[in-house]
Amino acid sequence: MTRLELHAYDIVGIRAPNGGPYTLSGTNSWILGRDPAWIVDPGPAIEVHVDALSAELARRGGLAGIALTHGHIDHAEAAPTLRRRFPGALLAAAQADADAELSDGTTIGPLTALRTPGHTRDHIAFVFGEVGLTGDAVLGRGSVFIYPDEGALAGYLEALARLRDLRLSLLCPGHGPVVRDPAGKLSEYIAHRLDRERRVVVALAAGARTVQEMLDDVWADAPAALRPAAVVTLAAHLDKLEDEGRLPDGVQRPPRWQ
Repeated sequence: MTRLELHAYDIVGIRAPNGGPYTLSGTNSWILGRDPAWIVDPGPAIEVHVDALSAELARRGGLAGIALTHGHIDHAEAAPTLRRRFPGALLAAAQADADAELSDGTTIGPLTALRTPGHTRDHIAFVFGEVGLTGDAVLGRGSVFIYPDEGALAGYLEALARLRDLRLSLLCPGHGPVVRDPAGKLSEYIAHRLDRERRVVVALAAGARTVQEMLDDVWADAPAALRPAAVVTLAAHLDKLEDEGRLPDGVQRPPRWQ
């Protein structure tokens, strides 16, 4: 198992062996504090991964609670198993069936929730001291897909700016390496997303109207395995342009990806 040791912050990341096009080298589960500890995103229910989490939690005096950035399986599936192993551990998430339902600004244990919509409608990042735990809002490398919920892309850009304004020392992402220049990474993410928007606008001005034409022009750099995610993100960009009155007539809209 890959361990990401952050001794100065009393955090350890344990990476699940579930690498792939969307998970990069695997999902990072972050254990922080002790006596008892908290965990952000326990990850997939892979036995060797859950065993590694359990051993680290036992060394740290048990598990006070699990905080989920969002409900995708690769981040949340192991939560029920961990709660059986550590009875009494709270589940904190932006969902009604959690023990603690999170919203923007909620404090739970040592964590403060920050709403970061975009990847999912209810995505939450967490702040632990001067560290941000960003789930799929910010990755250690590459970019994330934005699901076209209402106001998703505008809300995502706003959330990135809010994270940057916190002047954090470190970002612990859901996938990829630790980010040691949060302001630089967040500025890069904002610039990347705005550049995609600019390129969509240029493609539309040049006459692109079909999904295929826009993808071939704006996402020509996307590997084939990530093409479905590019379609989803294109939908979010078109929604934003429509909301702002900047979408021409006759533009084909991508199907929603479930």
